[in-house]
Amino acid sequence: MKVIATDKAPGAIGPYSQGFISNGFVYTSGQIPVDPATGEVPSGIEAQAHQSCKNVGALLEAAGSGFDKVIKTTCFLADMGDFAAFNAVYADYFTSKPARSCVAAKALPKGVLCEIEAIAEA
Repeated sequence: MKVIATDKAPGAIGPYSQGFISNGFVYTSGQIPVDPATGEVPSGIEAQAHQSCKNVGALLEAAGSGFDKVIKTTCFLADMGDFAAFNAVYADYFTSKPARSCVAAKALPKGVLCEIEAIAEA
């Protein structure tokens, strides 16, 4: 196993790693919409979805992978009322249409509106 670590995505806020490469696959931790440069969270579901996608992309890049190699994502929304707006942004990044689960979560870290984790080919 190889740890994925990059300053282009938010650092872990708990006892976990940003991700791992194992047996030819990349496993990312869930990425919330924290701007790694400022530590700030943008307002609104569209801006937060963009930032979460950018953070996943940074981890994929650090692992030598990319959005085109994503096999599966799991998405968490604080409000399923944001589903359509979230999908519109998500579709711009995950153009290969990987398998996906999208669930409502009662609450997400730092009160954010979305979180995305991914599994990809390395």
